[in-house]
Amino acid sequence: MDTRTLERSAVLTADPDEVWAVVGDFGGLADWHPHLPPSTLEDGADAEVPGTVRAFAVGGQVVARELLLDHDTEARRYRYVLLDPVALPVDEYVATLAVHPHADGAEVRWSAVYRSPDDVVPRVESLFGDGTYGTGLDALRARFVRD
Repeated sequence: MDTRTLERSAVLTADPDEVWAVVGDFGGLADWHPHLPPSTLEDGADAEVPGTVRAFAVGGQVVARELLLDHDTEARRYRYVLLDPVALPVDEYVATLAVHPHADGAEVRWSAVYRSPDDVVPRVESLFGDGTYGTGLDALRARFVRD
């Protein structure tokens, strides 16, 4: 298996701190992402403490779990590792969600590094890149539209 990268980004006409206030909560992804089920933090953990696990459930069944690796409010970034590969043969899937200053306001970058066979890359690009990252970034664009 080879190491792969995946990245999607969006520029928003909003202050980076305002955007981070929405996306920076590790436990609140479903609050702004329209296609993800609600998550719970296992054992009542703190959403800013490394080692916290968020679990996504559909119909009472956990469908994915992610472990927070680090959370840096000052840098407006958090990293997490996918614990359950959601029916895809990927390993070492480490994702980063970050908000950076941009000339037009803020740039949100959602990226990942992972290991997989060649034939899995198109499915990862579709499921995570377009389906998860792209859909979430589109929702943020709509949320931060300035008149």
